[in-house]
Amino acid sequence: MRRFRSVRWTIIGLFVGAMVINYLTRSILGVAAPAIMTEQGISSAQYSWITGAFQFGIMFQPVAGYLLDLIGLKIGFTLFVAVWSLITMGHGLATGWLGFAGLRGALGLVEGSAQPAGMKVVAEWFPARERGLAGGIYQIGASFGAVFAPMLVAWAVFHHSWRAAFFVAGGLGLAWVVAWLAWYAPPQRHRAITAEEQRLIVDGQEPALARHRRRPPLRELLRRRNLWTIAATRFLADPVWGMLSLWMPLYLVKVRHFDLTQIAMFAWLPFLAADLGCLFGPAVVAWLQRRGVDLIDARRGAFTLGAVLMTGMMFVGTASSPLAAVALLSLGGFAHQTLSVTVITMASDLFPQDQVATATGVSGTAANLGVLIFTLVLGSMVDSVGYQPFFVMLGLLDLVGAALLWTLIRKPA
Repeated sequence: MRRFRSVRWTIIGLFVGAMVINYLTRSILGVAAPAIMTEQGISSAQYSWITGAFQFGIMFQPVAGYLLDLIGLKIGFTLFVAVWSLITMGHGLATGWLGFAGLRGALGLVEGSAQPAGMKVVAEWFPARERGLAGGIYQIGASFGAVFAPMLVAWAVFHHSWRAAFFVAGGLGLAWVVAWLAWYAPPQRHRAITAEEQRLIVDGQEPALARHRRRPPLRELLRRRNLWTIAATRFLADPVWGMLSLWMPLYLVKVRHFDLTQIAMFAWLPFLAADLGCLFGPAVVAWLQRRGVDLIDARRGAFTLGAVLMTGMMFVGTASSPLAAVALLSLGGFAHQTLSVTVITMASDLFPQDQVATATGVSGTAANLGVLIFTLVLGSMVDSVGYQPFFVMLGLLDLVGAALLWTLIRKPA
C-alpha cells in the first residue's frame, strides 16, 4: 500500500465522522420532540424519563471504555457503532413513551463508547504536543451532529415523517463502519504509515503513559484522585449540553414560540458556536504554553476561561428577544466546548494508554449522571417554575468545576 506522511490526521478525520453520526443520532429526538410529543401524547414529565433513560444507559461508559482497552479499537468500536446504528433505526418504529424510553436506554448503553474511543485514538496516535488539537478536532464531530439534526428532522417532517430521520441516521452509521474496518489499524501495524511518522508518535509520548498491558488495572485506576476530580468536573459541566441538545428545541417552541421552520433556521447556531469552542480551547492551551505555562496549568486556564464565558447562560431566560436568547445559548455552546474538550483531553495527559479509555469512561459516567439528574429535575419542575432558574444554575456550575481542577489535580511526575 502507498505510504502517507500523516496517517494520524486521516484517522482522526475518520473518527470525526463517527462523532458526527453519534451526536446526530442522539440529537434527533430533541429536535423532533415537539412533533413526537404531540403525536404520541407524551407529557413533559414522561419526556424527561425518555431522555433520562438515555443518560442512565450512557452512564455505563466505563464498561465500554474497559472493553475498548481490552479488545482494541478496530473490532470493539466497530461493534459499538453497528449496534447503535441499528437501535437508531429502531426509533423509527417506536410508539408510546415506554417504547422510546427503552430504545433510548439501549442507545445510551452503546453510544457511550464514543468518548472513550476518541480519547484512546488521541492517546495512541498523537504525540503529547498534538493531543489538544486532535481532541478538539474530534469533538467538533459532536457539535456538527447536533448542527445537522434540525435540518434532517425538518426535511423528514416536510417530505416524509419524523421517523425517516432515524432511518437515515442509522444508515449513515452502518456505512461508516465499512470505512472504519477498511482503514483503521494501530500505529504499530498500519499498512500506510511511514517510519518517520511512527517515530514522531513514539518519541512524542511521555514514557510513563505509553505502556501497554493485556488488561487495564482497574484497582490502580480507581484509587487515583485525578480520576475523580475530572469526573466531578464533568458532572458539573455536562448539564449544559443536555439543555442544548435535549431541551433547547422545546424551550424555543414553548417559551419563544418558534415553529419548525424557525427551529431549522436557528436551533443549529449554538452547536456551530460549539464547533468554534472545540478549536478555541486547544488554541488557548497552545497560547499559554508558548508563554511558558506547563501543559496541565494551561488546560486549567483554558477551562477557567470557558467557565467565565459560561456565566452568560444566566441571562437566557431574561433576554428581551428570541434572537438574543439564541445568541446567549450560542455563547453557552461555545463556552461549554471550550472547557469540555479541555477537561476531556486532560485524561490523556494524566493516564497511561492502557487506562485512558477506561478513565474517560468513568468521567463520562459522572458527566451523564449530571445530565440525568438535571433532566429529571427540569422535567418535573419546568411546568411550574419555568426555565430561568435552570439557566442561572448552568451559568454557575462550571466555576465550581474550575475550582476543583485548580485545587485537586496532581501533575504527573
